[in-house]
Amino acid sequence: MQQNLSNSAKTDMQLKICGMKYQDNIKQVAALKPDYLGFIFYEKSPRHFDGVMPQLPEGIKKTGVFVNENLNTVIETVNKFKLQAVQLHGEESAFYCNMLNTSKQLNEPVEVIKVFSVKDGFNFEVLKQYENVCDYFLFDTKGKLPGGNGYTFDWSLLNNYPSTKPYFLSGGIGLDQVDDIKKFKESKAAKYCYALDVNSKFEIAPGLKNIAILKEFQNKLSDKTMQENYNVDDKGYYGNFGGAYIPEMLYPNVEELRQNYLKVMAEPEFKKEFDKLLKDYVGRPSPLYFAKRLSEKYNTKIYLKREDLNHTGAHKINNTIGQILMAQRLGKKRIIAETGAGQHGVATATVCALMGLECIVYMGEIDIARQAPNVARMKMLGATVIPAKSGSRTLKDATNEAIRDWINNPVDTHYIIGSAIGPHPYPDMVTRFQSVISEEIKWQLKEHEGRENPDYVVACIGGGSNAAGTYYHFLHEPNVNIIAVEAAGLGVNSGESAATSVLGKEGIIHGCKTLLMQTNDGQITEPYSISAGLDYPGVGPMHAHLAKTGRAEFMSITDDEAMKSGLELCELEGIIPAIESSHALAIFKQKQFKPNDVVVMSLSGRGDKDLNNYIEYFKI
Repeated sequence: MQQNLSNSAKTDMQLKICGMKYQDNIKQVAALKPDYLGFIFYEKSPRHFDGVMPQLPEGIKKTGVFVNENLNTVIETVNKFKLQAVQLHGEESAFYCNMLNTSKQLNEPVEVIKVFSVKDGFNFEVLKQYENVCDYFLFDTKGKLPGGNGYTFDWSLLNNYPSTKPYFLSGGIGLDQVDDIKKFKESKAAKYCYALDVNSKFEIAPGLKNIAILKEFQNKLSDKTMQENYNVDDKGYYGNFGGAYIPEMLYPNVEELRQNYLKVMAEPEFKKEFDKLLKDYVGRPSPLYFAKRLSEKYNTKIYLKREDLNHTGAHKINNTIGQILMAQRLGKKRIIAETGAGQHGVATATVCALMGLECIVYMGEIDIARQAPNVARMKMLGATVIPAKSGSRTLKDATNEAIRDWINNPVDTHYIIGSAIGPHPYPDMVTRFQSVISEEIKWQLKEHEGRENPDYVVACIGGGSNAAGTYYHFLHEPNVNIIAVEAAGLGVNSGESAATSVLGKEGIIHGCKTLLMQTNDGQITEPYSISAGLDYPGVGPMHAHLAKTGRAEFMSITDDEAMKSGLELCELEGIIPAIESSHALAIFKQKQFKPNDVVVMSLSGRGDKDLNNYIEYFKI
């Protein structure tokens, strides 16, 4: 018998994910690094494991679940799969547990977890005989079959727990129990609760786990996110920001999306198609490039995440691929989009051409003039480009026109929002599709530097989709500093700026509550930036939360600083960046980094679309 916990209370509950069955899914779940993974060796269970056990990361304990199994079979299975723990889910006696503990046939000792089923009450006297022959108890809800029944018992029964033996809490635990678990942690019953055991509430089908929901559950329960959670909550908010502030006519569309987006994204066929298109069509993974000459100039280690090398020339294609697949599964035949710099419009037109769907793109009249190459590309790809002629005639107004279209065509139309903005679930959905950026950064940096986490991640930010994707896997890594770079235009206090974190106040725009540039009486202030993709008066609700909590450092860069930094990258590294990305590059002139700091910057787009702006600005 292995004893892993002293007879004192354990404050941080471990996590066991049980009922693993499919090899690829096992690897995905293992990447979340739970403390235990459970494999059910009980033939009557729909989660019965009879496949090949993949190599698991160090620190995850492989747990075999057995129900009244022959002892020799249990020992053979333990040795075959190199299990570190055994969970006994039947009527195994204390003598049986002791025989397993003391067996000399085991290649390595195992932890023994004895399960007890609870219904309306429980006789704790039965525990005494097991005290010295197992490592842990596990309390589960009594059902027709052992485990995975989806029902919760009354946890307050454990207030009468008489033992000091650490135990696992199981039975119908899901994402909707997060608040209950937090309350339970503060109760007398939780004093010796060692781990949570989850299973059926996180499944798409028996044995097939929903990775997105599991990740969300982990984040919401972790100690650091108990203090501050940077992911969206169940109601669509990031702290005080987010929500869905929409006209009644749009409610069915938004609600249909909200109810289905996570389920669709978790479907194996959806994920397979999405990943295949990212690889074969978009050209992912995009390189993580060490900018040697730029690093030498600023005496630090600068890596550029080359989203400019994606098909269509920016990060936008990651999201439009995902959303076009989503739209197809929801039966939509007509696609609308808004665009500022044109990159999202091009990416939307591209996937509509790929899938044979009608495409309408709304674009501010001013942006149409300054982003002519992208307008031509959209038209070549078969899209109808409609100018927004009201207001500032830029991105804000293009978004207004797209929303009006959606109101008038609610049944057959899907609105592909390009940024991490809009009513819930758009900010979260866009962020999840863009999170491939930070997912790749982690393993690519491991190859370059021998570690997954940089010291800093940096991205330019308008609405914030490239930034959201760049930050996503680092949000709850306290040692990773996050820098968001906004457009200061002609200067933060010049009256010609788009520095939302400095100038913004809480307000509602385009369906969500966020930081918004506005007058004292709530009228939206017109933003300005030389960059068509950054002249937005608001910012995505996740970024508003990051700004208000101080999780991210926001920096403001003027037109002149951005243009000079863009030209500098051309001359030092032979890369012509989009003007949006040039804003992020400009921070190296403002902020001092240490020589050994690893700074990863998202190069969100290439500069072909901006050549006329560069030529005119520098009189080339």
